[in-house]
Amino acid sequence: MLNQTSVTAFLLLGVTDIQALQPYLFVVFLAIYMVSVVGNGAVLLVVVSDPRLHLPMYFFLGNLSCLDICYSTVTLPKMLENFFSTHKAISFLGCISQLHFFHFLGSTEAMLLAVMAFDRFVAICRPLHYSVIMNYQLCTRMAVTVWTIGFFHALLHSMMTSRLNFCGSHQIHHFFCDVKPLLELACGNTELNRWLLNTVTGTIAMGPFFLTLLSYFSIIISLFSKTHSCSVLHKALSTCASHFMVVILLYAPVIFTYISPTSGSSMDQDQVAAIMYTVVTPMLNPLIYTLRNKDVKAALSSIFTKRGDLNISRAHF
Repeated sequence: MLNQTSVTAFLLLGVTDIQALQPYLFVVFLAIYMVSVVGNGAVLLVVVSDPRLHLPMYFFLGNLSCLDICYSTVTLPKMLENFFSTHKAISFLGCISQLHFFHFLGSTEAMLLAVMAFDRFVAICRPLHYSVIMNYQLCTRMAVTVWTIGFFHALLHSMMTSRLNFCGSHQIHHFFCDVKPLLELACGNTELNRWLLNTVTGTIAMGPFFLTLLSYFSIIISLFSKTHSCSVLHKALSTCASHFMVVILLYAPVIFTYISPTSGSSMDQDQVAAIMYTVVTPMLNPLIYTLRNKDVKAALSSIFTKRGDLNISRAHF
Protein backbone atom coordinates (compact mmCIF):
# COMPACT_ATOMS: atom_id res chain seq x y z
CA MET A 1 0.00 0.00 0.00
CA LEU A 2 1.11 3.56 -0.60
CA ASN A 3 1.92 5.82 2.30
CA GLN A 4 -1.13 7.98 2.87
CA THR A 5 0.56 10.75 4.86
CA SER A 6 1.04 14.20 3.31
CA VAL A 7 3.56 15.29 5.95
CA THR A 8 7.09 16.00 4.74
CA ALA A 9 8.59 17.12 8.08
CA PHE A 10 7.92 17.36 11.79
CA LEU A 11 8.96 19.93 14.39
CA LEU A 12 10.77 18.58 17.47
CA LEU A 13 9.86 20.95 20.30
CA GLY A 14 12.64 19.60 22.53
CA VAL A 15 12.99 19.41 26.30
CA THR A 16 12.12 23.05 26.98
CA ASP A 17 10.90 26.18 25.20
CA ILE A 18 12.69 28.53 27.64
CA GLN A 19 15.37 30.17 25.51
CA ALA A 20 17.54 31.22 28.47
CA LEU A 21 17.99 27.60 29.58
CA GLN A 22 18.97 26.18 26.20
CA PRO A 23 22.69 27.20 26.16
CA TYR A 24 23.16 25.65 29.59
CA LEU A 25 21.31 22.49 28.60
CA PHE A 26 23.45 22.31 25.46
CA VAL A 27 26.63 22.29 27.56
CA VAL A 28 25.23 19.68 29.97
CA PHE A 29 24.01 17.28 27.28
CA LEU A 30 27.15 17.76 25.17
CA ALA A 31 29.28 16.83 28.20
CA ILE A 32 27.08 13.79 28.87
CA TYR A 33 27.33 12.70 25.24
CA MET A 34 31.12 13.04 25.21
CA VAL A 35 31.46 11.06 28.45
CA SER A 36 29.15 8.38 27.06
CA VAL A 37 31.04 8.00 23.77
CA VAL A 38 34.51 8.14 25.34
CA GLY A 39 33.59 5.85 28.26
CA ASN A 40 31.86 3.21 26.17
CA GLY A 41 34.52 3.50 23.50
CA ALA A 42 37.23 2.84 26.08
CA VAL A 43 35.41 -0.24 27.38
CA LEU A 44 34.92 -1.53 23.83
CA LEU A 45 38.61 -0.91 23.08
CA VAL A 46 39.91 -2.88 26.06
CA VAL A 47 37.46 -5.74 25.52
CA VAL A 48 38.64 -6.13 21.92
CA SER A 49 42.36 -5.53 22.46
CA ASP A 50 43.08 -7.25 25.80
CA PRO A 51 43.30 -11.09 25.52
CA ARG A 52 42.51 -11.42 29.24
CA LEU A 53 39.02 -10.07 28.53
CA HIS A 54 38.22 -12.48 25.71
CA LEU A 55 35.58 -14.15 27.87
CA PRO A 56 31.78 -14.44 27.46
CA MET A 57 31.07 -11.82 30.13
CA TYR A 58 33.24 -9.22 28.40
CA PHE A 59 32.06 -10.24 24.94
CA PHE A 60 28.55 -9.21 25.98
CA LEU A 61 29.90 -6.13 27.76
CA GLY A 62 31.52 -5.09 24.47
CA ASN A 63 28.15 -5.50 22.73
CA LEU A 64 26.53 -3.37 25.43
CA SER A 65 29.12 -0.60 25.00
CA CYS A 66 28.64 -0.64 21.23
CA LEU A 67 24.87 -0.41 21.72
CA ASP A 68 25.20 2.51 24.15
CA ILE A 69 27.39 4.51 21.76
CA CYS A 70 24.88 4.03 18.95
CA TYR A 71 21.86 4.48 21.24
CA SER A 72 22.90 7.90 22.51
CA THR A 73 24.00 8.92 18.98
CA VAL A 74 20.49 8.28 17.64
CA THR A 75 18.94 11.05 19.77
CA LEU A 76 21.56 13.36 21.30
CA PRO A 77 23.18 14.97 18.21
CA LYS A 78 19.76 16.07 16.90
CA MET A 79 18.82 17.35 20.36
CA LEU A 80 22.06 19.35 20.56
CA GLU A 81 21.49 20.79 17.09
CA ASN A 82 17.96 21.89 17.98
CA PHE A 83 19.14 23.89 21.01
CA PHE A 84 20.48 26.51 18.56
CA SER A 85 18.16 25.85 15.63
CA THR A 86 15.27 28.17 14.84
CA HIS A 87 13.12 25.72 12.87
CA LYS A 88 13.88 22.44 14.78
CA ALA A 89 12.61 20.42 11.83
CA ILE A 90 13.21 16.77 11.05
CA SER A 91 12.16 15.23 7.75
CA PHE A 92 9.51 12.53 7.65
CA LEU A 93 12.08 9.96 6.54
CA GLY A 94 14.54 11.16 9.18
CA CYS A 95 11.85 10.88 11.85
CA ILE A 96 10.92 7.32 10.89
CA SER A 97 14.61 6.37 10.67
CA GLN A 98 15.25 7.80 14.14
CA LEU A 99 12.24 5.92 15.49
CA HIS A 100 13.50 2.69 13.90
CA PHE A 101 17.04 2.86 15.25
CA PHE A 102 15.83 4.01 18.66
CA HIS A 103 13.61 0.95 19.07
CA PHE A 104 16.14 -1.33 17.37
CA LEU A 105 18.96 -0.43 19.76
CA GLY A 106 16.75 -0.07 22.83
CA SER A 107 15.02 -3.44 22.50
CA THR A 108 18.34 -5.11 21.66
CA GLU A 109 19.88 -3.72 24.84
CA ALA A 110 16.93 -4.91 26.92
CA MET A 111 17.34 -8.46 25.60
CA LEU A 112 21.14 -8.33 25.89
CA LEU A 113 20.86 -7.58 29.61
CA ALA A 114 18.84 -10.79 30.02
CA VAL A 115 21.56 -12.71 28.16
CA MET A 116 24.18 -11.18 30.47
CA ALA A 117 22.13 -12.27 33.49
CA PHE A 118 22.03 -15.83 32.10
CA ASP A 119 25.82 -15.69 31.71
CA ARG A 120 26.19 -14.76 35.40
CA PHE A 121 23.78 -17.56 36.35
CA VAL A 122 25.88 -20.16 34.54
CA ALA A 123 29.15 -18.72 35.92
CA ILE A 124 27.97 -18.86 39.54
CA CYS A 125 25.62 -21.85 39.58
CA ARG A 126 27.44 -24.07 37.03
CA PRO A 127 31.09 -23.00 37.37
CA LEU A 128 32.56 -26.37 36.34
CA HIS A 129 30.53 -26.41 33.13
CA TYR A 130 30.79 -22.69 32.38
CA SER A 131 33.36 -22.90 29.58
CA VAL A 132 31.46 -25.76 27.95
CA ILE A 133 28.02 -24.12 28.14
CA MET A 134 29.09 -20.55 27.35
CA ASN A 135 31.24 -21.45 24.37
CA TYR A 136 32.07 -19.07 21.53
CA GLN A 137 29.38 -20.46 19.21
CA LEU A 138 26.58 -20.08 21.77
CA CYS A 139 27.66 -16.56 22.74
CA THR A 140 27.78 -15.50 19.10
CA ARG A 141 24.38 -17.03 18.37
CA MET A 142 22.77 -15.32 21.37
CA ALA A 143 24.27 -11.95 20.39
CA VAL A 144 23.14 -12.32 16.76
CA THR A 145 19.68 -13.41 17.91
CA VAL A 146 19.04 -10.40 20.15
CA TRP A 147 20.33 -7.98 17.50
CA THR A 148 18.10 -9.62 14.86
CA ILE A 149 14.97 -9.65 17.04
CA GLY A 150 15.60 -6.02 17.95
CA PHE A 151 15.91 -5.04 14.28
CA PHE A 152 12.65 -6.70 13.21
CA HIS A 153 10.81 -5.40 16.28
CA ALA A 154 11.84 -1.87 15.31
CA LEU A 155 11.00 -2.51 11.66
CA LEU A 156 7.46 -3.44 12.69
CA HIS A 157 6.99 -0.10 14.49
CA SER A 158 8.61 2.01 11.78
CA MET A 159 6.51 0.41 9.01
CA MET A 160 3.25 0.67 10.94
CA THR A 161 3.94 4.29 11.96
CA SER A 162 4.93 5.36 8.43
CA ARG A 163 1.54 4.15 7.13
CA LEU A 164 -0.41 6.51 9.41
CA ASN A 165 -2.10 9.62 8.11
CA PHE A 166 -0.84 12.81 9.80
CA CYS A 167 -3.27 15.59 8.99
CA GLY A 168 -3.15 17.73 12.13
CA SER A 169 -0.33 19.43 13.99
CA HIS A 170 3.21 18.57 12.97
CA GLN A 171 4.73 19.55 16.33
CA ILE A 172 6.20 16.64 18.31
CA HIS A 173 6.28 17.33 22.03
CA HIS A 174 9.51 15.42 22.50
CA PHE A 175 13.23 15.72 21.76
CA PHE A 176 13.21 12.77 19.34
CA CYS A 177 10.76 10.82 17.22
CA ASP A 178 9.04 8.01 19.11
CA VAL A 179 5.85 6.04 18.60
CA LYS A 180 3.80 7.53 21.44
CA PRO A 181 4.15 11.23 20.50
CA LEU A 182 3.60 10.40 16.82
CA LEU A 183 0.39 8.55 17.64
CA GLU A 184 -0.86 11.74 19.29
CA LEU A 185 -0.51 13.50 15.93
CA ALA A 186 -2.04 10.78 13.77
CA CYS A 187 -5.51 10.95 12.25
CA GLY A 188 -7.79 7.97 11.93
CA ASN A 189 -7.67 4.68 13.76
CA THR A 190 -4.46 4.01 15.71
CA GLU A 191 -5.74 1.12 17.83
CA LEU A 192 -3.51 -1.43 16.10
CA ASN A 193 -0.43 0.77 16.63
CA ARG A 194 -1.29 1.24 20.29
CA TRP A 195 -1.88 -2.49 20.69
CA LEU A 196 1.52 -3.22 19.14
CA LEU A 197 3.17 -0.67 21.40
CA ASN A 198 1.59 -2.04 24.56
CA THR A 199 1.74 -5.75 23.68
CA VAL A 200 4.79 -6.31 21.50
CA THR A 201 7.04 -3.64 23.00
CA GLY A 202 5.72 -4.50 26.44
CA THR A 203 6.69 -8.13 25.87
CA ILE A 204 10.13 -7.15 24.54
CA ALA A 205 10.66 -5.05 27.67
CA MET A 206 9.05 -7.19 30.37
CA GLY A 207 10.10 -10.61 29.03
CA PRO A 208 13.87 -10.01 29.41
CA PHE A 209 13.22 -8.17 32.68
CA PHE A 210 11.50 -11.19 34.24
CA LEU A 211 14.17 -13.53 32.83
CA THR A 212 16.80 -11.33 34.47
CA LEU A 213 14.97 -11.45 37.80
CA LEU A 214 14.59 -15.22 37.44
CA SER A 215 18.35 -15.57 36.85
CA TYR A 216 19.17 -13.57 39.97
CA PHE A 217 16.57 -15.41 42.03
CA SER A 218 18.08 -18.73 40.92
CA ILE A 219 21.57 -17.47 41.77
CA ILE A 220 20.51 -16.49 45.29
CA ILE A 221 18.67 -19.78 45.91
CA SER A 222 21.60 -21.79 44.58
CA LEU A 223 24.13 -19.94 46.72
CA PHE A 224 22.09 -20.27 49.90
CA SER A 225 21.63 -23.99 49.30
CA LYS A 226 25.35 -24.58 48.73
CA THR A 227 27.06 -22.34 51.26
CA HIS A 228 26.33 -20.51 54.49
CA SER A 229 29.46 -18.38 54.38
CA CYS A 230 28.66 -14.67 54.19
CA SER A 231 32.01 -13.89 52.58
CA VAL A 232 31.42 -16.40 49.76
CA LEU A 233 27.90 -15.08 49.22
CA HIS A 234 29.12 -11.50 49.17
CA LYS A 235 31.91 -12.28 46.70
CA ALA A 236 29.59 -14.14 44.35
CA LEU A 237 26.82 -11.55 44.45
CA SER A 238 29.26 -8.65 44.03
CA THR A 239 30.07 -9.95 40.55
CA CYS A 240 26.41 -9.36 39.63
CA ALA A 241 26.06 -5.95 41.29
CA SER A 242 27.23 -3.90 38.29
CA HIS A 243 24.89 -5.69 35.94
CA PHE A 244 21.94 -5.37 38.33
CA MET A 245 22.51 -1.60 38.65
CA VAL A 246 22.46 -1.28 34.85
CA VAL A 247 19.24 -3.33 34.69
CA ILE A 248 17.49 -1.04 37.19
CA LEU A 249 18.69 2.14 35.44
CA LEU A 250 17.33 0.94 32.09
CA TYR A 251 14.12 -0.87 33.02
CA ALA A 252 12.66 1.56 35.57
CA PRO A 253 12.06 4.43 33.10
CA VAL A 254 11.30 2.07 30.20
CA ILE A 255 8.55 0.32 32.15
CA PHE A 256 7.13 3.71 33.15
CA THR A 257 7.01 4.86 29.51
CA TYR A 258 5.95 1.78 27.55
CA ILE A 259 3.99 -0.32 30.04
CA SER A 260 1.78 2.56 31.15
CA PRO A 261 -1.26 3.33 28.97
CA THR A 262 -0.31 5.22 25.81
CA SER A 263 -2.58 8.12 26.71
CA GLY A 264 -2.27 7.98 30.47
CA SER A 265 1.02 9.76 31.14
CA SER A 266 1.94 13.31 30.18
CA MET A 267 4.55 14.11 27.55
CA ASP A 268 6.65 15.90 30.18
CA GLN A 269 6.80 12.73 32.29
CA ASP A 270 7.68 10.68 29.20
CA GLN A 271 10.49 13.10 28.35
CA VAL A 272 12.00 12.83 31.83
CA ALA A 273 11.87 9.04 31.61
CA ALA A 274 13.34 9.14 28.07
CA ILE A 275 16.26 11.30 29.22
CA MET A 276 17.03 8.65 31.83
CA TYR A 277 17.28 5.69 29.46
CA THR A 278 18.58 7.46 26.34
CA VAL A 279 21.01 9.95 27.90
CA VAL A 280 21.89 9.12 31.50
CA THR A 281 22.03 5.31 31.35
CA PRO A 282 24.49 5.07 28.41
CA MET A 283 26.76 7.51 30.25
CA LEU A 284 26.62 5.63 33.56
CA ASN A 285 27.06 2.10 32.18
CA PRO A 286 30.84 2.32 31.52
CA LEU A 287 31.38 4.09 34.85
CA ILE A 288 29.50 1.37 36.73
CA TYR A 289 31.38 -1.46 35.04
CA THR A 290 34.84 0.12 35.29
CA LEU A 291 34.49 1.26 38.90
CA ARG A 292 33.31 -2.16 40.11
CA ASN A 293 35.27 -4.47 37.80
CA LYS A 294 38.92 -5.09 38.62
CA ASP A 295 39.68 -6.79 35.29
CA VAL A 296 38.40 -3.85 33.22
CA LYS A 297 40.23 -1.34 35.43
CA ALA A 298 43.46 -3.33 35.12
CA ALA A 299 43.09 -3.53 31.34
CA LEU A 300 42.41 0.21 31.07
CA SER A 301 45.38 1.08 33.28
CA SER A 302 47.69 -1.20 31.29
CA ILE A 303 46.64 0.49 28.02
CA PHE A 304 47.27 3.96 29.44
CA THR A 305 50.57 2.79 30.94
CA LYS A 306 51.74 1.40 27.60
CA ARG A 307 50.76 4.60 25.81
CA GLY A 308 52.53 6.66 28.47
CA ASP A 309 55.71 4.61 28.09
CA LEU A 310 55.46 4.91 24.30
CA ASN A 311 55.15 8.69 24.51
CA ILE A 312 58.15 8.86 26.85
CA SER A 313 60.28 6.72 24.54
CA ARG A 314 59.31 8.92 21.58
CA ALA A 315 60.23 12.04 23.55
CA HIS A 316 63.64 10.59 24.37
CA PHE A 317 64.14 9.55 20.74
